[in-house]
Amino acid sequence: MFSRLLRPGKRSLESLSEQEILALAISSEEDDGRIYLAYADALRDAYPHSARIFEEMAEEESHHRQMLIDRHVARFGDRIPLVRREYVRDFPERKPDWLIANMPIEAIRAQAEAMEEAAHRFYLAAASRTQDAATRKLLGDLALAEKSHESLARRLGEQHTPTDVRAEEDQTARRQFVLTYVQPGLAGLMDGSVSTLAPIFAAAFATQDTWQTFLVGLSASVGAGISMGFTEAAHDDGKLSGRGSPVKRGLASGIMTALGGLGHALPYLIPNFMLATTIAVFVVFVELWAIAFIQNRYMETPFFRAVLQVVLGGSLVLAAGVLIGNA
Repeated sequence: MFSRLLRPGKRSLESLSEQEILALAISSEEDDGRIYLAYADALRDAYPHSARIFEEMAEEESHHRQMLIDRHVARFGDRIPLVRREYVRDFPERKPDWLIANMPIEAIRAQAEAMEEAAHRFYLAAASRTQDAATRKLLGDLALAEKSHESLARRLGEQHTPTDVRAEEDQTARRQFVLTYVQPGLAGLMDGSVSTLAPIFAAAFATQDTWQTFLVGLSASVGAGISMGFTEAAHDDGKLSGRGSPVKRGLASGIMTALGGLGHALPYLIPNFMLATTIAVFVVFVELWAIAFIQNRYMETPFFRAVLQVVLGGSLVLAAGVLIGNA
């Protein structure tokens, strides 16, 4: 977890030169265009109209890219430095093609809207970093272009009424809630619930001392919560990604991580070892099924896949802890 805090080679947007900002914008437009084409491929059979919309969006990104290349050639020449989004700290990440293929259309729509919003934020920040008037104008125009895009729902052929507008605003608020609280909280709950299983149950079956087991669980849960909280807060300041306050995300991640571990550590305050262990195992399965439900409800992960990933994986970690404790 701490390795994410120490990633070498990442730079802040503020440290980039004007040439590097243009190079980053060019590579980002290329990436976004490829992603839109991947969306189109994923939707073509079931949603041909939507696929065509994403193809048009890819063409639009290609046009933006060419404008940026022309500006780079005019200012800095033909040689464009290699600057990609993964080299820049706090830059929003993109999902790879193999994850896109299994996304429902609602998730693809939400992801595309988030991409447009992130691009708008980036161009505003980039424009403020350049002193050249023509470059500043181009970046500002691109920011306006991203912001003035019709809503993706409209571009996909849906008719808007005042009720639809309110629904879209509600959806935006829901997405912000998911990004700021649910996503980091879920990651923390998964980490706290699963990563502490092995040490807690290994200590339980090795010592059969409920108090010592509780202390192990308490220390593991609190330590993991502090680690995950600081990692989430330091990973992304939320300015470009739109994920919200790093403090709020860090608290959500840290608290849920600690609660995920404490859930099956607290039963060991009961002096009777077998009763405490029975309750702890029951709590574990409640936690794992709750995680699967949250993944399905908020992250739109297919329920069977969520169960396979979380419940089966957690059960294997629990079994590993029991086997190690009995060794």
